[in-house]
Amino acid sequence: MNLVIQSPEPLSAAHVKPLVALSRGTGSTPIDAFAIRIEGADPDQRADLEVYCGTHALDYAFVKPGAALRDFGLVAMDMDSTLITIECIDEIADFCGLKAEVASITEASMRGEIKDFNESLTRRVALLAGLEASALERVYEERLRLSPGAEAMLAGAKEAGLRTLLVSGGFTFFTEKLKTRLNLDFTNANTLEIVDGKLTGKVLGEIVNDGVKARTLRETCAKLGIPGTQAIVMGDGSNDLKMMAEGGLSVAFRAKPVVRAAASVAFDHVGLDGLLRLF
Repeated sequence: MNLVIQSPEPLSAAHVKPLVALSRGTGSTPIDAFAIRIEGADPDQRADLEVYCGTHALDYAFVKPGAALRDFGLVAMDMDSTLITIECIDEIADFCGLKAEVASITEASMRGEIKDFNESLTRRVALLAGLEASALERVYEERLRLSPGAEAMLAGAKEAGLRTLLVSGGFTFFTEKLKTRLNLDFTNANTLEIVDGKLTGKVLGEIVNDGVKARTLRETCAKLGIPGTQAIVMGDGSNDLKMMAEGGLSVAFRAKPVVRAAASVAFDHVGLDGLLRLF
């Protein structure tokens, strides 16, 4: 297998020999200033690599020789804490003084401690009842930021011919703005009910939970005429696990431990554009 080592800073040459030896590789090739590819690496060395890379703030990934980004047809992404740096619902709650309470529920849900996502979302949204809907625009303008490397990753994926899907347990107010801003192909998210300019504390229609995320991925692949194995799926929380399991390559981005353990690849340090260096 090839082993790709990445760093958020220029990769020190001092790491090359130890990593080749540790992975039992046959040699190494620079990818750019931030990454190297080690040929002939042994996946059984994963535990030792985990320790070394964790100690030195590096990310690693085993990749089949000859694999190319153009082998895939779709990149599917979660929104909150994956494509963007924030959890939108927590920031909305801040405008009614309930960020700490809502964020604690969000965190427990994403760690997988609250098993029923529908119940978790319903509880959190109910706390927003009566809030002026203008708070959504303020969250978007003042607090929403793209994750590092997001635009470069999307540009590289599109150049390789991949289509894009943003599927979120968050809200359409944000996914639709990002769809326009980033020229995304497909989106699916929850719709907040707004009456007389205020949030009612309810979600309209079907809640986009883990099962709906996975179904959305399958339906999008069907539209494109590709199998699920030709989808790259990126996420961070437990409600992403089902759709990540449907893809051919799953990427845990600064993810909860349960997600990191299940993913093909974990990016704990580099940006989303780390995807481009894998191939």
